Amino acid sequence: MQDKDIYILGIESSCDETAAAVVKNGRETLSNIIASQIMVHRRFGGVVPEIASRKHIEHVLPVIDEALKEARVPLERIDAVAVTYGPGLVGALLVGLSAAKALAWAAGKPLIGVNHLEGHVFANFLNDPDLEPPFLALVVSGGHTALLKVTGYNSFEMLGQTRDDAAGEAFDKVARVMGMPYPGGPEIEKLALAGDPKAIDFPRAMLDNPFEFSFSGMKSSVINYLHNQEQAHRPVNKADVAASFQDAVTDVLVQKSVLALKGTGLKEIVLAGGVSANKTLQDKLAAAAGSAGARLVHPTKILCTDNAVMIACRGYYQYVAGDRSPLDLNADPALKLG
Repeated sequence: MQDKDIYILGIESSCDETAAAVVKNGRETLSNIIASQIMVHRRFGGVVPEIASRKHIEHVLPVIDEALKEARVPLERIDAVAVTYGPGLVGALLVGLSAAKALAWAAGKPLIGVNHLEGHVFANFLNDPDLEPPFLALVVSGGHTALLKVTGYNSFEMLGQTRDDAAGEAFDKVARVMGMPYPGGPEIEKLALAGDPKAIDFPRAMLDNPFEFSFSGMKSSVINYLHNQEQAHRPVNKADVAASFQDAVTDVLVQKSVLALKGTGLKEIVLAGGVSANKTLQDKLAAAAGSAGARLVHPTKILCTDNAVMIACRGYYQYVAGDRSPLDLNADPALKLG
C-alpha cells in the first residue's frame, strides 16, 4: 500500500490531437483536455505532418495549463511528467516531448517516456477497476494491428501483428476511395448501419501464422470492386460495400483474437486503439470471447482515440516501477509495441 497519493501529468502529441491530463493513483481521471485538429486536416483527406506540428505548438501549453487547473493540482504537487515519445509523427512528437522536458526540468520532477501504443492498452485500466494482468490485448489503430500478451504492468509479449496495412489504415483508404471525409473509420461504420454485411463476399486473409494480420488484399478487393462496377456502369450500393467490408475486417480481428485466447489460456481480452470504438467489433468480439469462456474489456469512446489520460495511466505504472527517462530523451517515430 502506497503512503501517499501519486499524481501524474500526461502529455500526448503523437499525431493530430494535442492532449494533457492528470491522473491520480493510476486509475482516477482528474482532467482530460484534448485539442483536436480533425477539422483542420479534413480538407486534405488526412493528417498533414507540418500543419499538425504547428498546431501542436499553438495548443500544447494552454492544454497543459487547463489540465492542471481542471484537476486542481498545481505543478509542484505533480509527482512525474509522462509523455508520448513514440511511435508517431516525429515533428508532432517533438512538440509534446519538448514541453514535457521543460516542465520536468523547471519543476524538478521525473520525466517518463511512454510508448503511445502501450498507453492505448492501459486506457482499459481507467474503465475497469477489476482489470489486472495477465490478459490479451488486441491493438487496432490507424497505424497498427497487433495481438499482445500483457503478462504484467510492465511486461509484454508480442504474439503477432499486421504484415502490411493496419485495420484502421484500410478503413481510411476505403473511405477515401468512396468519397468520405477524414477520418474514414467512423464514416464507414455509420454508413454500414444501412447496409447488408453479407451482400458482397470480400476475402478474409487468415495467413499461415494464426496471430498475424493482412488487410492490404482486402482493401484492394474493395477498391477493385468499386472500379469494376464503375467501368461496367453498374450501380453501387455504398452502404452494402461499407457493411460487407466492415464485416470482413471484424471477422478476421475476432477470429484471430479467439485463437489467441485459446492458445494462451487467458480469460480476459482488452481492445485498444482508435478502431476499438467500432461498435460492430465490440459486439462481435464480446460474443466470441464469451463463447470461449473469456471477458471483453474496452475503453469508453473518448479513451479509444488519442488522449493523455492513457499516457498518464501508463506513466503511473512506470513511475511505481522506478522507470525514469533522461532529459535528453528523443522522439522515436518507429517505436515498437511491447
